[in-house]
Amino acid sequence: MNVKQAYYLSMEYLQGRALLNAIGNLELSGAYADALRKLGHELEDIAGQEPDAALGNGGLGRLASCFLDSLATLNYPAWGYGLRYKYGLFKQLITKDGQEEVAENWLEMGNPWEIVRNDVSYSVKFYGEVISKPDGSKEWIGGENITAVAYDVPIPGYKSKTTINLRLWSTKVAPNEFDLRAYNAGDHAKACAALKNAEKICYILYPGDESTEGKILRLKQQYTLCSASLQDIFAHFERRSGKPVNWENFPDKVAVQMNDTHPTLCIPELIRILIDLKGLSWKESWYITQRTIAYTNHTVLPEALEKWSFDLLQKLLPRHVEIIRMIDEELIHTIIAEYGTEDLDLLQHKLKQMRILDNIELPDSVLELLVKQEESSSVDSIKEVKVSDAETESTDEEQSEEQDTDAKDVVTFDPDPNLPKMVRMANLCVVGGHAVNGVAEIHSEIVKNEVFNEFYKLWPEKFQNKTNGVTPRRWIRFCNPDLSKIITKWTGTDDWVLNTEKLSTLAEFSDNEDLQSEWREAKKRNKIKVADFLKEKTGYIVNPDAMFDVQVKRIHEYKRQLLNIMGIVYRYKKMKEMSSEERKARYVPRVCIFGGKAFATYVQAKRIVKFITDVGTTVNHDADIGDLLKVVFVPDYNVSVAEVLIPGSELSQHISTAGMEASGTSNMKFAMNGCILIGTLDGANVEIRQEVGEDNFFLFGAEAHEIAGLRKERAEGKFIPDPRFEEVKAFVRNGVFGHYNYEELMGSLEGNEGYGRADYFLVGKDFPSYVECQERVDEAYKDQKRWTKMSILNTAGSYKFSSDRTIHEYARDIWRIQPVLLP
Repeated sequence: MNVKQAYYLSMEYLQGRALLNAIGNLELSGAYADALRKLGHELEDIAGQEPDAALGNGGLGRLASCFLDSLATLNYPAWGYGLRYKYGLFKQLITKDGQEEVAENWLEMGNPWEIVRNDVSYSVKFYGEVISKPDGSKEWIGGENITAVAYDVPIPGYKSKTTINLRLWSTKVAPNEFDLRAYNAGDHAKACAALKNAEKICYILYPGDESTEGKILRLKQQYTLCSASLQDIFAHFERRSGKPVNWENFPDKVAVQMNDTHPTLCIPELIRILIDLKGLSWKESWYITQRTIAYTNHTVLPEALEKWSFDLLQKLLPRHVEIIRMIDEELIHTIIAEYGTEDLDLLQHKLKQMRILDNIELPDSVLELLVKQEESSSVDSIKEVKVSDAETESTDEEQSEEQDTDAKDVVTFDPDPNLPKMVRMANLCVVGGHAVNGVAEIHSEIVKNEVFNEFYKLWPEKFQNKTNGVTPRRWIRFCNPDLSKIITKWTGTDDWVLNTEKLSTLAEFSDNEDLQSEWREAKKRNKIKVADFLKEKTGYIVNPDAMFDVQVKRIHEYKRQLLNIMGIVYRYKKMKEMSSEERKARYVPRVCIFGGKAFATYVQAKRIVKFITDVGTTVNHDADIGDLLKVVFVPDYNVSVAEVLIPGSELSQHISTAGMEASGTSNMKFAMNGCILIGTLDGANVEIRQEVGEDNFFLFGAEAHEIAGLRKERAEGKFIPDPRFEEVKAFVRNGVFGHYNYEELMGSLEGNEGYGRADYFLVGKDFPSYVECQERVDEAYKDQKRWTKMSILNTAGSYKFSSDRTIHEYARDIWRIQPVLLP
């Protein structure tokens, strides 16, 4: 039909198992189960044989998969693009030493959901050189060539005739790259070198980048995704357009959404194709690119705002660096046009914050402007600009005068030879596209006011909020059938699966005793499933009548699993100081469940995993405590594990340092399933609390606007830790939880400054507030009528957090596409 199409580019897709989702979306679950039963099989057993697709790690990838489900369900013309990782991130094992990583061989038995498209492949180039032709055009020649081959994964919509495509790229080399001569001469390593270099690009997600080789491999991954996907998009466009192609129509038919900064190289690649291969001018190509590309920001963490070595990028992608230089030059002229050259301090500040090329000399066209400004300034000016040693020639007498004039203040635009030359990918994303969106209201405000404030002042119209969402199909309808039946009964329709606003009608019945009784029974059945699962996966036996308290997400210091486990240690210590009768009277029985992967080279995160497992080993074998407290770390957390844990959870922890979590999506899944949240005012917590009601959310901790001041207070030595916090650290250091040396972990919470010290994530600051909030949780749980009402109101209030709503907003505000009504 040649309508405008959206293309979603992401390094991650955390899909989970496909079978139950596919037959559920096709409304065949019952018929399929009956057919299997006649063959002597149970659907649940068959579904359990399917491995999770190892294509993602955390919320970034799960969001992408939820979006694809919504796009298909809502009949939007869209495709996803990603990489087909052979081993995923890693399979997590929990041993006596903590986390261990092994390859996740999810493709060992093949993948029945993919269709290999050997007829769809594209050449991707690295290294080489750029030559200028007599007509002024450029050609990128030589270097290393690989081939990206398409594997298509169908994504069916729910109650829809639409099945969209997730196209994954796998890498290999063309047969002519195989060195047959070397192979026959016995030099097999040399003969196979090109093959191995190509294949390893898609071996694992996020290869370690501590080494230069690791950095090169990551850049190769990112460029492979961008180059193959854009070549495919161009092929689609040309096929749909016919002859002759009108390139001005490209942004009217194509929308490219970059999921975080990983696909940033789409910007120079799109320009390269338009200029070098399609013959367009720079001006035409730049205009088309800016109207086509959009960028979703997922982080405020400085280390997550990608920067790459200029020299490394120049070596690997020489033509793209030329284009990035042109974009940077375009940006600088835009800044000068807006702010002028009269106030050099202001100009220097703007360039320092906004340039794409960091610590790299200014372009010649800009130097000429600055030299002209210097020459036209008055003789007695107290400001002087130093643009480059090559641009200014002075006599010895003039240089002497300059050195002797203390009043003069030199504003220099020269690079610092002691600092590395870098390319700031996030800045390139902002400059190269027409829209930048955050993923929660508070996050989008931080993006505008802090992360990209200078860009927001220049282009306020570019910045938008698109609060994340999750698909209600996978995250209620299919993973929690018991609750789904109750929702359908009390709302009077199953239409809530598509129109989640109908969930809000549950609030009308939140005090109804019949609903509350049914609600509790469904939760109990789900808790029994969780208990069985924990026994199978960890060997621990837990009491389904205890409160199930869950924190499952990527292990990171800012997500503060450390705060959670230290709160548990405090609880355990207080229990040990009481008599059996006092313990039972004071504390609600709890099963504290953790899950998540620490990145393989993230030492501090792996220490936290080790600490959690050590606390569990001690607490779970303490006969005095019994079922009053259990601590369980679930190994190899993934979508399928989440589908078991979330329906059976009663308290979910979203306790990141305020202002550091972009949004979160697991908080939405838990709330949808009637789980009550304890958390800070961070990410989507803010909006969830507004929707479910302040009385139905356990809030604690410092707020985002306080964080900078609290860190400053710490640096000045003014912070006084709570005695309870000091008590916990001393208790850990006494060796209660084994012989492992936790000095580094506890030490990170001490001191006023220094790398890995000074409690940057404010665990100590928020600890007393957290402990007191947990006491309120206990009191609320003792009143099961009140707790059940809170649970119902969480599900009722989660209606806004469907990914269907999010996709409608992207389609309307950013992509400018419409659903397609199929015959």
